[in-house]
Amino acid sequence: MYLSPEEEKMSNGEYGETIRKSMDILIALGDIYGASKFVDITSAQVSGVSYKTIGQAGLEYLEDLALDEKGFATIPATLNPAGVDLDDWKELGFSEFFSDKQNQIVDAYGKLGISKTCTCTPYLIGNVPRFGDHISWSESSAVAYSNSVIGARTNREGGPGALAAAIVGKTPLYGFHLDENRKATMVVNVECELNGIDFGALGYSVGQIVSDGVPYFKCQEQNITNGNLKALGAALASSGAVALYQVEGVTPEYKTVDSDNAEETITISSDDIKETKEKLSTTTEKPDLVCLGCPHASLEEIKDLANIVKGKKIANELWICTSINVKAAASRMGYTDIIEKAGGHIVCDTCMVVAPIEDLGYKNIGVNSAKAANYVPNMGGIDVIYDEVENLIIFE
Repeated sequence: MYLSPEEEKMSNGEYGETIRKSMDILIALGDIYGASKFVDITSAQVSGVSYKTIGQAGLEYLEDLALDEKGFATIPATLNPAGVDLDDWKELGFSEFFSDKQNQIVDAYGKLGISKTCTCTPYLIGNVPRFGDHISWSESSAVAYSNSVIGARTNREGGPGALAAAIVGKTPLYGFHLDENRKATMVVNVECELNGIDFGALGYSVGQIVSDGVPYFKCQEQNITNGNLKALGAALASSGAVALYQVEGVTPEYKTVDSDNAEETITISSDDIKETKEKLSTTTEKPDLVCLGCPHASLEEIKDLANIVKGKKIANELWICTSINVKAAASRMGYTDIIEKAGGHIVCDTCMVVAPIEDLGYKNIGVNSAKAANYVPNMGGIDVIYDEVENLIIFE
């Protein structure tokens, strides 16, 4: 890779060990993927936060980096979900040991200049890149959203790479930062109308086929919401390794991706959607916990849930996961009070995928997220029911 004189100083350790280590990581990535040089970035989203996934070794690595007062984020950078609600962990049943370790991890990131707003939807709390911006994001669903819905440019980074990029303000120029790699590789003709969890089922089905390619969707309807696109991208990224997709007439780059020259065309029918939804459920039992917000819920999604439960009493447990920012807005709007009076909880900072939810005694978890339905059985060994919210919540 070509390094500018300033980048050489960073790489040689003239600005401290944390910056040097960060440059080592980024140069190695650039060499692996054939990058010619670095490109400046405008924001970062850093994963590798939950104590469940990075453990004691990860905590010690972060605390070691944070000792260097010269090493901190030089651009706006946000943090992925943690393993617990950082404030209300005790009320939700998480252990003191795990929660203490989790808070230490988040504090170490804070010392490195990463915002301690733990969420997988940074675009809902102010980390919103502009169209065409180069960024370094490492949350798979956020990567799909930023590339596809916003039209920013990022590869599907790992946590250490995104953290390194946040510290130096640069990332290697390769992959989806380049025009030639943003072309459609597969056309997906969707023959049926889509509603609710159909978007997650569509993403899950196509992700298994397209792998790390770029699918181009031709859908029956054009009134597709950002929430639908969020669910679609999260599912594509979890069952495959999709970092960019296009929806004809909807996403900002769909006219520029030359779908006529895609390598393959497939068709998705209503039967395919139905079969995928059935496969995503691992049990037919009723859920003892309904866990929503994967990716983290928007204010509009919380409003919709508040309207469903208003004036009722929930018989099973209900969590809706979101950021502390969105919860604050929901509380001001009165939605938090409505949900809590019904027996539910708005849970901040974490989600059912990265939390040690298997230690809390739940056997069956109801989800409306294909990403959660894919990950929860594998990461927590708990059965899931994939369905619409109205079918998951049991009222007294």
